[in-house]
Amino acid sequence: MKVLVTRPEPGASATAAQLRRLGFEPVLLPCLKIARRAAKLPERPAAIIITSAQAIPALPENFCNIPCFCVGDATAARLREAGFLAVESASGDAKDLFRLITSRPIPGTYLLASGARQGLELAHQLRAAGLRVIRRSVYSATPLRVLPASLRATLTSGAIDKALFYSAETAKAFIALRPPATARIESLALSPAIAEVLQSLPWRAIRVALAPAEADLLALLQMSVR
Repeated sequence: MKVLVTRPEPGASATAAQLRRLGFEPVLLPCLKIARRAAKLPERPAAIIITSAQAIPALPENFCNIPCFCVGDATAARLREAGFLAVESASGDAKDLFRLITSRPIPGTYLLASGARQGLELAHQLRAAGLRVIRRSVYSATPLRVLPASLRATLTSGAIDKALFYSAETAKAFIALRPPATARIESLALSPAIAEVLQSLPWRAIRVALAPAEADLLALLQMSVR
């Protein structure tokens, strides 16, 4: 069974490897290209907030003993692999992250490291809750502008049975490509917010993972073929 993977690299290749181990045939279509951006970071923030694992490469090694808050468990695992010692996951979405951070505030200034034009609402909410937050854009995500001819042909042929979506930004980029024959495909979304974006295209079905974690999304994929 062919499964379309829309997330950007390096996540796309990592997901593809997992799909192969599970017996699926991944078809990669990274809808966003990630590029690191130079950003002036505070010397010693009291805590770090990241909403995507794409921000991790921008964090210097001397930040490794600073408390980190992140949205999901997969990002938390990536932070620990990068050497960060005090990592807490909200195991959910931005609303869960807000609740986690405000439930036990840390004195001092928080660094919110995010993508360009991302994290603005969260930063505003945290400041409104009385926290000092410095937001820095440490990477950019550029959407794919043209659907490759080979992928268009694959979609048109009806060979793709499932499609995985990990973020609303990726879903929007996919929709902008005007992909053909999506009514034949079942889309699997990491969260309800992503599923809402996907509703602007016809699908065989839209299903949402039980929790916003890759393990739950892949579990949903396995369940959908039983």
